[in-house]
Amino acid sequence: MKYAVVGAGAMGLRYGILLQENAGVHVDFVEPTQASLDKIITQGKKVWKSRDHQDRHEIKINIFSPESYEGTPDVWIFFMKQMQLQDTLDRLASKFKSGQTALGAMNGMGHIEKLQKYFDDDHIIGGTAMIATILNDFGDVDFMGDEGAGSSVYANLTEKPSETMTALQTDFKAAHLNPSYTENFMGTLLTKVFFNAVENSIATMFQSRMGQLMAYDGFLEGIARPLINEAYDAAEAAGVTLIETRDDMVAQVDYVSNVSNPLHFPSMYQDFVKGRPTEVDYINGWIADLADKNGTQAPNHHLVTNFVHLAEAMREFTPPVNKLAPGYTGV
Repeated sequence: MKYAVVGAGAMGLRYGILLQENAGVHVDFVEPTQASLDKIITQGKKVWKSRDHQDRHEIKINIFSPESYEGTPDVWIFFMKQMQLQDTLDRLASKFKSGQTALGAMNGMGHIEKLQKYFDDDHIIGGTAMIATILNDFGDVDFMGDEGAGSSVYANLTEKPSETMTALQTDFKAAHLNPSYTENFMGTLLTKVFFNAVENSIATMFQSRMGQLMAYDGFLEGIARPLINEAYDAAEAAGVTLIETRDDMVAQVDYVSNVSNPLHFPSMYQDFVKGRPTEVDYINGWIADLADKNGTQAPNHHLVTNFVHLAEAMREFTPPVNKLAPGYTGV
């Protein structure tokens, strides 16, 4: 199949490069952020790729603005920030063709409803990726972990098998994205959202790596579990069953923090230290709203949402230190 990856950020570049290099399929990149597009074009339509800060080398890619793109992909893969998606969809609207599939594997919630305005329900796939990746700068991506690190999960909005999903799973396996398939659409999406509501938001507030959160002995039971319990209460009240139990989710936070990605700074931190808005409203804020709508309580998610926004406001007075910046030698 042919793919168009919309958003040449950390995850967009990782997916596209792996599909291009390992699966050998045709990949186009559509970059709506002008500064990023300009940088990559200036580099000769090449991006820098590293793995764990090593082996930095250039890779040639096909990249276009939304307005200049004339390709006809089988699958559009959207890796945008939630607050940027609608404008990008508007710019691409005339490019979408009948029978094409949209895959949304973005952080947070809110993108599926937007995609439904442009794609039929039987051509929408939701996905989640537990694949640590850092964007050092526009056109400069760092894959964290070895070739087989991380995993991803996908579900059709119809919750039924499809030929496109079968072909996509084949390509994604060849790309080493370690995909799996479920027929639980919302449960699949919320599993990642609930994880991010702990790791991303808390690590961002305290400007820490995931593993550093575990320096507090009470992190799992005193912070992670209350947030997870509130999220699960809201989901269950809404009639959604996740693909992991509450205990599984706590264990996943433990494993990711201590074993698989202890040195990783989450994407929300990467936005925070670069002065950009975070997606907390689409993660903790979305969970808090879900609880309010379904008659459960989520005071911790309300509080975390406000704390992250407070941290954003405090950047004016206490600028954060970008621990991902070249030359940073601190811990």
